[in-house]
Amino acid sequence: MQFRYVFSELRSGLRRNLSMHIAVVLTLFVSMTLLGLGVLMKQQSDIATRFLGDQLQVTVYLCRDGDTNPACAARATDEQKQRVVEAMEGNPEVASYTFESQEEAFEKVKELYGADQFDGDNPALTAADMPESYWITLKDPKEFQGIESEVQGLDGVSQIRDVHETLKPIYEWLDALKYGSWGIAVFLLVAALLLVANTIRLAAFARRKEIAIMRLVGASTLYIALPFLMEAVVTAVIGVALAGGTLGAFMWFGVHERIADSVKFMPWIGAQEYTTALVVIAILGPALTLLPTLLLTRKYLKV
Repeated sequence: MQFRYVFSELRSGLRRNLSMHIAVVLTLFVSMTLLGLGVLMKQQSDIATRFLGDQLQVTVYLCRDGDTNPACAARATDEQKQRVVEAMEGNPEVASYTFESQEEAFEKVKELYGADQFDGDNPALTAADMPESYWITLKDPKEFQGIESEVQGLDGVSQIRDVHETLKPIYEWLDALKYGSWGIAVFLLVAALLLVANTIRLAAFARRKEIAIMRLVGASTLYIALPFLMEAVVTAVIGVALAGGTLGAFMWFGVHERIADSVKFMPWIGAQEYTTALVVIAILGPALTLLPTLLLTRKYLKV
């Protein structure tokens, strides 16, 4: 096989259809970038779910004197507390639980707002104003409805605090970014496939005489199609390289420099997740240009 001819045809093909190749590169670049962002968002969603899932607890607040809940006539009795404990111990969703006294709850408040805020003869809040509570750790953060419904109706229970609903918008936002990126990426990939098809058709038409001569002299299918395949590889490599660079810039300037530094309570995607996204687009990019090229060369070159 004369590789000099193959590379010569590659250069000619790239020059002859330069505008089409640039369009394919740009479309691949944008679609691979969005696909990579979708992969990164998926991994960030998994990280957030694992981390927040470990932190999430269901808090059962017991009735106290002067409780705002009309169902609480007085402070929860020991018998009522025991029924709450039995409900938690018998529920398969509960991994463990801890009891928090009024004094412990008041210490948390002082740590949060400062102990000096509650000094003096007439403080705004005392330990007696705080409710006793049970803090429940779940076996599965997504399975919490059972224990909530079981404990909610018990006597002596004032209210149940569940931060799952509070964090729900965060998960919805991450899912929206993930699926939105994937949806736009699919749309652009279809456009890239159509551009690849048009590029091959135009290239085959421009070289129709050369291809006819090569068929007459017995050139193999691979020898005739190889310049077209190499053009597809070149455009795919450039598009993937640009997308990889853009994702790297997003990771460094967007996630590392801004989000991770300002929001430190939760772990964020890093080098490992970026590598995973890079591998995905490095495989899909060339595949989405080579596979249609292999199929369409048989149609347009008639080899």
